[in-house]
Amino acid sequence: MEQRQLGRTGLRVSRIGLGTLTWGRDTDEHDAADQLKAFWEAGGTLIDTADVYAGGEAEYLLGQLVGTLVPRGELVIATKAGSVPDPERRFDGSRGHLLAALDASLARLGTDHVDLWQLHAYDPDTPLEETLQALDLAVSSGRARYVGVSNLCGWQLAKAATWQLAAPGARTRLSSTQMEYSLLQRGVEREVLPAARDLGVGLLPSSPLGRGVLTGKYRAGAPEGSRGASEHMAPFVAPYLDDAASRIVDAVATAANGLAVTPLQVALAWVRDRPGVTAPIVGARTARQLSEALSVEALSLPVEICQALDDVSAPVHRYPDQDWSTL
Repeated sequence: MEQRQLGRTGLRVSRIGLGTLTWGRDTDEHDAADQLKAFWEAGGTLIDTADVYAGGEAEYLLGQLVGTLVPRGELVIATKAGSVPDPERRFDGSRGHLLAALDASLARLGTDHVDLWQLHAYDPDTPLEETLQALDLAVSSGRARYVGVSNLCGWQLAKAATWQLAAPGARTRLSSTQMEYSLLQRGVEREVLPAARDLGVGLLPSSPLGRGVLTGKYRAGAPEGSRGASEHMAPFVAPYLDDAASRIVDAVATAANGLAVTPLQVALAWVRDRPGVTAPIVGARTARQLSEALSVEALSLPVEICQALDDVSAPVHRYPDQDWSTL
């Protein structure tokens, strides 16, 4: 698998990442082992997890497999901190919480460092400089090699990167931002993606298959065993089951038929090759599903197909992004 630089850093990662959101919950240890082995054998290196996935079980399961099934040195392990299962306060960017969460992640993962440590979300109740100091401490202490953020809007990303450049003694720079990005969700193109490209921050798209909808499996309803049929995941899929999404899914299916590939491959190749993207994060319940995603390595979409998909999925970005001179 092709390797790409993560932002303006020396870290190289596979251009498809493996997500572990379902590990320890919908994906058991046997399927997880099959996924990890297939991913590694295909040349994949970037494994993405978080301290709250399955209440920590995803990290623990990954830690049990790394070293015994796949060499630790051949993987880029990325995890996140800052999200807490508390309805009163979903995000905690305080230095105390973040560093304690990192230590707990390292224990579950069975390693002395993570290759990429990411702030899971912006915490408006904690001064940003305190949060960023925690990222700096993680790197300076050797517990993290690189740091990134997740789910930050454009001004938050720009503010964080600017503080790092200006703060006396700050040694760490953001290397990545993880955001949802697909043909069904192109909101990052408004401000986040332009900011990331200007700042040299690599984009790691999550849900690149539109929460599974772009595979076409929901065109006739939610199939048994799918996320859309799952009690705890159905609300996650539901926003992408409207008429506007259906038109995009139909266009993806038409392109796939013309190219003699699957809708999954078309949708994944589109986002993988967007300017500014480093590596989409693909989540799968089984090794068979993952194998189909990994087969996209050999696919490059024709320019005409990309343009058609761009047109049918184009978000409305007007003032102040464009047309301002005519007002």
